[in-house]
Amino acid sequence: MELDLMTGVASWSDTADLARRLEAAGFSGMLFTESSQTPWISIAMAAEAAPTLSFSTGIAVAFPRSPMIAAQYAWEIAGNTQGRFRLGLGSQVKAHVERRYAGEFDRPAARMRDYVLAVKASLRAFRREERLSHDGEFYSLSLLPTAWSPPTHEYGDVPVDISAVGPVMCRVAGEVADGIHVHPLHSAHYLQERLLPAVTAGAESTGRTLADLDLIVPVFAVPGDTPEERAPLWERARTQIAFYGSTPNYAYQFDDLGFTDLTPRLTEAMRAGDMDALSALVTDEVLDHFAIAAPWDELADRLRERYDGIAARIVPYLAAESIARDPAAVNRWGAIARALR
Repeated sequence: MELDLMTGVASWSDTADLARRLEAAGFSGMLFTESSQTPWISIAMAAEAAPTLSFSTGIAVAFPRSPMIAAQYAWEIAGNTQGRFRLGLGSQVKAHVERRYAGEFDRPAARMRDYVLAVKASLRAFRREERLSHDGEFYSLSLLPTAWSPPTHEYGDVPVDISAVGPVMCRVAGEVADGIHVHPLHSAHYLQERLLPAVTAGAESTGRTLADLDLIVPVFAVPGDTPEERAPLWERARTQIAFYGSTPNYAYQFDDLGFTDLTPRLTEAMRAGDMDALSALVTDEVLDHFAIAAPWDELADRLRERYDGIAARIVPYLAAESIARDPAAVNRWGAIARALR
């Protein structure tokens, strides 16, 4: 397993400095989110600063962008990083796509399937394997004159991953994607009983197997050699899990584990704006299913126990906060990265 740091909004110089520190510490790569800042220039700055790290978007919002534009970004970054890039795409939620991006959101799973196929058709055309020809339900691409086709390079087989939570999108991932960005709110039960069966069914429907896909898994990993050292990140994990869990779409995860009344109570606390009550509802018993806490020198083993044979890449959700609290922690996270690798 590889271990990547998740990062987002930062200046170009800070991003480059962080990349150098991560590379020196032993990290495998960096995963760039997209929220108030697009990831593309930050990836370029990080790649220039740290020429051995791998990079991915986790995720870039798909629907507001043409599949051709997404493919062009991926092609350019892959070429300039000598193949050390994965394009991670996600649907985002309806309100953001329609009201923040002025995009279209209807039938997101079917749209994502067509989007990925359109991106892959564009990449095949960039590789000069075939003329651009994609005629899908949502996207049609058929014009790529030579003057507008990007220069060829040796790294054109760019992995295209998507985020997936529910069974329909997980099946789509199995059908057409090269990898899956798993949601941070997940238990071992969800992975084994929900996600993997749906992905496997999708893969087998197109003549593939689960082994043809990589799982990129954000994890609420909480290191520390004493309970006091672990406490700040443990509480951050509790708060974040409560926030995610207040959305009814995730209710089945708690229900599967026997916490059948938790989602309505989280939703009520969220609507009331009572953040203390919201966090308190996620007990340590609940938290143990969705987070891993361990001493520094045991965390790699704990991660391996839960994710070996499942995850290709682990992304510790709170590592950036850990390093911000204690800059020296970057080397301890790097030791975990080396142990996993």
